[in-house]
Amino acid sequence: MPRILFPDGRTQSFEKETNGFIIAESVSKSLLKKAVAISVNGKQKDLCDSITEDSEIKIITNDSDEGLEIMRHTLTAQVLARAIKILYPESKLAIGPTIENGFYYDILFEKPISTDDFPLIEKEMKNIIKQGSQIEKSYKNKKQAKDLFLSNKEIYKVKIIDESDQKDNFQIYKQKNSNFFDLCRGPHLPSLKLVGPFKLTKLSGAYWKGDSKNEMLQRIYGTAWTNEKDLNNYLNQIEEAEKRDHRKLGKELGLFHFQEQAAGSVFWHPKGWAIYQNIMVYIRKKLEKAGYKEVNTPQLVDSSLWKDSGHWDKFRDQMFTSESEDKTLAIKPMNCPCHVQIFRQGVKSYKQLPLRMSEFGSCHRNEPSGALHGLMRLRSFVQDDAHIFCTEEQIISETSDFCKLLMEVYEDFGFEDVVIKFSDRPLKRAGSDKVWDRAEKSLMNAVEKAGYSYEINPGEGAFYGPKLEFVLRDAIGRDWQCGTLQVDFVLPERLDASFIGEDGKKFRPVMLHRAILGSFERFIGILIEHYAGRLPAWLSPIQVAIATINSKCENYAQELANELRKLDIKFITDIRNEKLNYKIRELSNQKINFIGIIGDMEVKNNQVVLRTLGTRNQEVLSFEDFIKKIKISCRIN
Repeated sequence: MPRILFPDGRTQSFEKETNGFIIAESVSKSLLKKAVAISVNGKQKDLCDSITEDSEIKIITNDSDEGLEIMRHTLTAQVLARAIKILYPESKLAIGPTIENGFYYDILFEKPISTDDFPLIEKEMKNIIKQGSQIEKSYKNKKQAKDLFLSNKEIYKVKIIDESDQKDNFQIYKQKNSNFFDLCRGPHLPSLKLVGPFKLTKLSGAYWKGDSKNEMLQRIYGTAWTNEKDLNNYLNQIEEAEKRDHRKLGKELGLFHFQEQAAGSVFWHPKGWAIYQNIMVYIRKKLEKAGYKEVNTPQLVDSSLWKDSGHWDKFRDQMFTSESEDKTLAIKPMNCPCHVQIFRQGVKSYKQLPLRMSEFGSCHRNEPSGALHGLMRLRSFVQDDAHIFCTEEQIISETSDFCKLLMEVYEDFGFEDVVIKFSDRPLKRAGSDKVWDRAEKSLMNAVEKAGYSYEINPGEGAFYGPKLEFVLRDAIGRDWQCGTLQVDFVLPERLDASFIGEDGKKFRPVMLHRAILGSFERFIGILIEHYAGRLPAWLSPIQVAIATINSKCENYAQELANELRKLDIKFITDIRNEKLNYKIRELSNQKINFIGIIGDMEVKNNQVVLRTLGTRNQEVLSFEDFIKKIKISCRIN
């Protein structure tokens, strides 16, 4: 007789065997109507799954975040997949997981489809949903499951089964009164009546298992929500995001480009590199003021160091390696072990702590080609990395100082909506539970005493320690995880870092891993999309354009240019023999913050007409006032 513990602390005993349907109904009929799945001892299960032992449960409803993801999972695995098999009987289904805000399914078509086929597919999906079929679930052993999918020639499902370590309990889902079935980890909705509004959004290529040696499949993406309002809001956000796509704007503005011969790396053009340098100069000044000492460490490091640090076991597949003189060398994917090597040079005293070490560290990671995405996901990138070596007692003050610094930086870049997430120990980790207990307690106390609220992000800590994640919200409501602060008791131990305490004995320092931007490249991509290419004047590669109406104004324009040059303002002078409206339109399309217009009247009156990006208003200023306003506008704070 299983004893069930509810989230509110109440307990209830059931018959020898029970399930989610029975438990939900025992609470109320209204809960049963909203129930889509059940969490049993922290693991999601279908409502029909049997519960035979004492368990902690939570009923998952259709109006929860978990319920929304289950609905999306059902939509892709049962509705989209079945619609495809009806319309394209010879197609082969691969995998169909949920992703942030939606889902996708990888499919091999006999003849490739296009987005022009989406209305037909969506119509068939709506017909399936309209039937409101119940979802039925059964379990098969490995042979039964394999034979089932061999019977309908679903080659990818057979491969998944063959490669699985499971012998039993392969989950098969089907719709009542339908011949369609699919292999899935579940859980699924109990009925298609609970499916919300959806939209297919895009189509892309995807290699089977992400390996370019395998066949190319087509990936159909979609989104689904609990109501039409949420769906429409998201579709509007997608439309706005497409306009702001940093890859599109980067090309239009001549900032950077990508090409296949250097996949996952950036070709920075002069204007794009100017933005990069502006950010680097800004961050360098901030770090110097905060007491960080900048270092630089090798790109190519012997594998022995990565083995000692524990990164070899964790990141080996993501490292680029090279053989030389019977040694295996790796291009560094991160900077931490190298910073410990600098700390270890010479004897360190407790009086030297905290020691704050920063590096604009160039890192390389062997990301799958299918995962690469403009500036947001690269193989080659630079981190605004730093490590603080401190005592355990200094964790609180260092955390507080770092959080304050990070918030100042984000505010300067125009981000004021920041969420902090506390990520605790992952399943696979280095170090004992005792060490993790200390690390988690220290970091939690530190962030609380610093006066910041946070959300718990269970199981998402680094393999060597818990961390804080700082999530920005951009102008169109998207979240970006950028900054991190990680407390590490493990790496100093593994790499034998120590300092001499006040009593003359050796102690291990605590190592705080921290970054504010994350990587320069990704942060620039976020900035471009946040501002839709209209960067703040202090960041812009070209802050001012001087546009003349005719050739008689050139000498006066040169005087203005000379003053801007003295102030280190980035400007261009447009003296082309073109109509003024044409010049203004072209210069505005380049997202130049200010246009100074000079005609005969301005020359005569020692004035400049100022036009600011994003407005149609024009302001007539004296020569001196124009220079003064530009000087103020092009300097941060």
